[in-house]
Amino acid sequence: MNFAPLPSVEAAAVPSDGLVLDVREDDEWAAGHVEGALHVPMSDFVARFGEVTEALADGGRAYVMCRVGGRSAQVTQYLVQQGIDALNIEGGMLAWDGAGRPMTTDTGNPAFVL
Repeated sequence: MNFAPLPSVEAAAVPSDGLVLDVREDDEWAAGHVEGALHVPMSDFVARFGEVTEALADGGRAYVMCRVGGRSAQVTQYLVQQGIDALNIEGGMLAWDGAGRPMTTDTGNPAFVL
């Protein structure tokens, strides 16, 4: 069986106005996340799928993120199967931080990758 390669993008290449879909759990999100990202933990993803489709109502692209790229790869594959334009962010938040991309917290504390 041949599978199409998973559509992916390097953290440094994600447009600053792109919709980042963060599928990490709440504690990981609280430690540090991309400002303006949509947080839908993978554990809640199917139940909250409507939030994702609503955020992409204009036909936009989702840039899917987790810590290192494994969970986001599964979610990206699911989104693509649903006909949604989605790219997995290679290396996840670790690569985002490594590329010097900005991160934030909801508390004002310094952001880090948990």
